[in-house]
Amino acid sequence: MPKGTAADLDPTQAASVFDIDVLRVARVYAEALFDAADKAGKIDAMWDTFVALVGRPLRRTESATDPMVALVVNVPRAQRETIVRKALTGRVDDLFLNFLLVLNHHDRLAIVRAVASVYRELMDERARRVRVQVTSAVPLTDGERDEVGKMVERRFDLSPVLLETVDPAVLGGLRIQVGDQVIDATVRSRLDALKDQLLTRGSHALRR
Repeated sequence: MPKGTAADLDPTQAASVFDIDVLRVARVYAEALFDAADKAGKIDAMWDTFVALVGRPLRRTESATDPMVALVVNVPRAQRETIVRKALTGRVDDLFLNFLLVLNHHDRLAIVRAVASVYRELMDERARRVRVQVTSAVPLTDGERDEVGKMVERRFDLSPVLLETVDPAVLGGLRIQVGDQVIDATVRSRLDALKDQLLTRGSHALRR
């Protein structure tokens, strides 16, 4: 079963990283690129270029220190095209270069990270993969990893890719998130629930 770390790209977080309106526009470009890449047999190659170009697409970046943002903010569109062509011609596939030039033509270069995250979603949908964020107090054993994978596969009928995070604050147990669905079986959550019950009972007793 594939696995990763919290540093891996997690499209389940896209809504919280990018604005909804940005994602809506990004999906148009991502689907167009994905269809073209599919016809050319270059789906994986386009993704590799995304990774090389933007690193972690789900990292929110609105700073002018980011190269892509700085290019958009500080350079006129016509000059941007020249810069992109000189920097990337012969270094990336022509299909990807044309995609960037189309983004630039429509003044959309700044959303390239969002496009990358949607492109990743499309890849997962095609492969029937689902990314599962698993948080535990200590690293998972192979047995635990297999059990989580089987549970997710039964529940969603999709191939799980585990993104593992170690957080001692959970104390024990697991917190599993798939999209907006969360299964919280951590010791911390049980203690918090118990505390709430005790406070509620105490409040009722005082009123009586």
